[in-house]
Amino acid sequence: MATSKKPYAANVIKILNLFDIEQETNVEKLAARIASDEPLITPKILPQLETILQKLKDKTSFNNWDNVRVPSFNVDKTLSSGHLLPITNVSIDKVGDICATGSYDRTCKIWNTRTGEETSTLVGHENAVYVVSLAIAERVLTGSFDKTARIWSLDNGDECLCTMRGHSAEVVAVAACQPTQTVATSSMDQTTKLFSAVTGQNVATLRGHTGEVVVNQFDGDGSTVITGSFDNTIKIWDVRTAECTSTLYGHTAELTSCHYDFSCRAIASSSLDGTAKLWDVRRTDSCRHTIAGHTDEVLDICFDSVGRRVATASSDCSACIWDVSSGDLISAMIEHTGEVTKVFWEPAGHHLLTASQDHSSKFWDTETGECLQELKGHSDHVFSVLMNYLGDTILTASKDNTCCVWQQLNSKNNLDV
Repeated sequence: MATSKKPYAANVIKILNLFDIEQETNVEKLAARIASDEPLITPKILPQLETILQKLKDKTSFNNWDNVRVPSFNVDKTLSSGHLLPITNVSIDKVGDICATGSYDRTCKIWNTRTGEETSTLVGHENAVYVVSLAIAERVLTGSFDKTARIWSLDNGDECLCTMRGHSAEVVAVAACQPTQTVATSSMDQTTKLFSAVTGQNVATLRGHTGEVVVNQFDGDGSTVITGSFDNTIKIWDVRTAECTSTLYGHTAELTSCHYDFSCRAIASSSLDGTAKLWDVRRTDSCRHTIAGHTDEVLDICFDSVGRRVATASSDCSACIWDVSSGDLISAMIEHTGEVTKVFWEPAGHHLLTASQDHSSKFWDTETGECLQELKGHSDHVFSVLMNYLGDTILTASKDNTCCVWQQLNSKNNLDV
């Protein structure tokens, strides 16, 4: 049974998908279209909206690589975790002001990345906090080996707003959909459950995988969710009916990751079989491309913000970037000396971040594969690397039980108006 300390009002937020802005985009027409659908955007505000859209267009266009300024980062803060046992997972908010760390010590800690101070410790799980997410505004989502997930308030310190129960094994993946206020939890019990983010009530259980479900993701409006499993398959589910609409077959070993592109018309997947695959959601009977260029397990995969390229991380100590339309290799990053466990795109798409077992994270030029900067500050495996939405803050997390906050030198918020 779900529990909640007190009722609370869900945040009402309208999300606009602007990832498809291109160099040819007419900013005035785009602003007018947005304003026609949004009563709060008055004629007085319209010029400000046009200015923001123009700056976003300038920031995200990667057609003219010669004019791209190469940023440089420096360690600003080292968060000595304060956890009694190793960190399992980290999350950073879009602005980059706060981050959350989960741990085997059964707690989640919240940090102010600007000051390096720990602001709260979330206590209540009865086993390791394996996944954390700041995807819901002003709230923290945690998933635990105690078979539950929880939502916590950022406004009220360490208050648990609701506990989501029902799994019979460890919760190892969580996702949240802001527009629908829905949470998806995936478990070693081979199921994914859907919960109300307001009440914690279980609204559906998605059954069909024959192996542990280790990854999930909602589409943009929360109408579908995809799940990846150790049964070597990806499933697409209709959230309203809780039915599986498609199963994507082709991998011959366990899935390590799967993601929608920004339009939610394509899916990329990576596997321990040493390949990555690109799938067309509208034609799920076969995959669009199989990427077989790595010589070892593919541990992670992600699309760039416009869905034109995909990056992969591999146990062969390399990361690669591939063209989505053709499946061809664009560039290879080969300077790591240990397996590359994570890849993360800079929001503008000019650069890629990697995390590796060689104790480092690296910052790469995505066109040439050149390493532009090595981020060294850890004494053990770097298992996670994240960047905020503005691209001026990087967070690296390591098995040395610390997180490093890297700030761009002489950075300015290019979207300020």
